Amino acid sequence: MLNKRTATNALITIICAGYLVQQLVPNLQLDLLLPGRDYLQYSNEWYRLFTVALTHGGLMHLAFNMYSLYILGTPIEYAYGKNKFLAIFTVSLLTGSLASVFLNTSNHSSVGASGAIFGLFGAFLIVGKSIGANVREIAVIIGLNFALGFILGGVDWRAHLGGLIGGLITTQLLLTRRR
Repeated sequence: MLNKRTATNALITIICAGYLVQQLVPNLQLDLLLPGRDYLQYSNEWYRLFTVALTHGGLMHLAFNMYSLYILGTPIEYAYGKNKFLAIFTVSLLTGSLASVFLNTSNHSSVGASGAIFGLFGAFLIVGKSIGANVREIAVIIGLNFALGFILGGVDWRAHLGGLIGGLITTQLLLTRRR
């Protein structure tokens, strides 16, 4: 039976509600997306490192990210619990955003929760063995997602890479502390 009181479902609800509000409030997305390094340094609006997860480049972008969040977040949350899952998600979001800001051109802007989603891919790589998942298949999915980012263009692969690294490191630290 689906437990509706999960952090995963709460994040999906918050992100989808954020997207819906942006459809109703003109220009709100511009106040929440992740702007380039120059703007951030000038404005000091560093909260955008986190609010970027509420923004998406359309309904399909939102749908793919929320499906991935559900598919990856549910077993990770089950394996680690709500607090550790939220720590992995938050650190991955932050490292993905920081990679986007500091590795892209200074005027680049980004939308979406993909950095955090890639962090969950990284977490799933580590936790996968303990829950009986095929880690090789997970690595292939990560590789395909990176390739699609390059093929489709307009995808912030730096945020994906930063999130992946953040998820790997955070999960490894949590695993080490658990022992």
